[in-house]
Amino acid sequence: MHSIKYRMVAYFLFIIIITVGILELFLISGIRRNYYKSLEDSLRQQLQTAAELYGRYFADATLEENIINNVDLFWKQAAAQVQIIAMDGRVLLNSHGTVTGDAAPDVSAALAGGEAVWTGRLGKEGIMAASRPLLAGDTQVGVLRFLASLEEVHAEIRAVAIRYLSFGGLVILMTALVSILLANTITEPLKKVTRAAGEMAAGNFAATSTYSSRDEIGKLSATLNYLASEIVKKEQLKNEFISSISHELRTPLTSIKGWAVTLQEYENKEILQDGLKIIETESDRLTRMVSELLDFSRFVSGKITLAREQVHLPTLLEQLRIQLAPRARRQQLAFSVDAGDTGTFTSDANRLKQVFINLLDNAFKFTPPGGSVSLTAATAGDKIVFTVRDTGSGIPPEELPRVKEKFYKGKSSKSHSGIGLSLCDEIVRLMQGTMELQSTVGEGTVVTVTLPHKDVKTS
Repeated sequence: MHSIKYRMVAYFLFIIIITVGILELFLISGIRRNYYKSLEDSLRQQLQTAAELYGRYFADATLEENIINNVDLFWKQAAAQVQIIAMDGRVLLNSHGTVTGDAAPDVSAALAGGEAVWTGRLGKEGIMAASRPLLAGDTQVGVLRFLASLEEVHAEIRAVAIRYLSFGGLVILMTALVSILLANTITEPLKKVTRAAGEMAAGNFAATSTYSSRDEIGKLSATLNYLASEIVKKEQLKNEFISSISHELRTPLTSIKGWAVTLQEYENKEILQDGLKIIETESDRLTRMVSELLDFSRFVSGKITLAREQVHLPTLLEQLRIQLAPRARRQQLAFSVDAGDTGTFTSDANRLKQVFINLLDNAFKFTPPGGSVSLTAATAGDKIVFTVRDTGSGIPPEELPRVKEKFYKGKSSKSHSGIGLSLCDEIVRLMQGTMELQSTVGEGTVVTVTLPHKDVKTS
């Protein structure tokens, strides 16, 4: 009973039952009022006719004389039970026999000169009674009262009510069937999507949801398929990353171990110096890779923080120029840094260095000898715009949208881990900025980093 199908059917039926019940209640009440009103009008009309006849033709004799001599002429023409009541409340005539009894509310009203109708019970029988004064000229001599049983009226009302209730039951039954069909149109696709989701949860990401409608369930199905494809891509990237990083870590370790063994066997100073230099270089390389991995792990887990300090951009960019100028000379590249009109703003100097060193490192890797690499900064309103431009090989159009993805390494990538640009993008976003790439194969790449001039967000 916890399934959506049963709940939907139950909700539909609940609404229909309440609606049908209210409608039938109003209909049956209206029919009952109409039957009662019809009977009341009939009694009033008969009363008026009989009272006028009495006043016109029989007013010369006393009421008692008319009851004895003329009752058969018109009292029994009425379909209802007839009572004639004296002004003292005595029942002088009852079409079922002469009786005395207590005055009913309609009789009391008629004795007072009015006309009234009363509905109630006489014993176990429901009745409707209408009373009207009997006049002899301008003098009231008694009360004429007509009584009609409500049993036949109630029987007709019950018959109509049964018809309406039967029709209502048929409507509810048909609604139940339609509700089940409608619920199936929703729950069956959901079952298919749920089965596909279950297979994906079990690790079978090749499973696909086949529901292709344009409704919300179709969108959910498409989203699940997209999610599965993205998980497969990320899984492939992760496997490639693990394979790549394992290879990248093994290479310097192998070199370090090889030279450590070699240095144990040789005492030549020149060989010792070369071996120690290689060991130092490979150790630095390992340190950089491990640092990248640690930073990436912190960003993924949300544990990275930004320092708040005053950063003098011309000084920071000059430090970058001094640090990277020797490498540019070795690679025969024209390297320039321009701080423009920038000054001091609040940020994290170390993280800014990390971003620009990563971007410049990529530029150096992909720019052949004789090319150029530049880093410029300029203020633009309430923002600072940094631009890293190179004349390297460029990025193919099909790879450009994915270069900032975690672990992604293009076909021509020289990245060790595939997380350098992803790490830069995370740092820039944490600083409430943006990083955009534009590239043309064979002409070079332009990376634009835009940061707010105001205080950056800290964690």
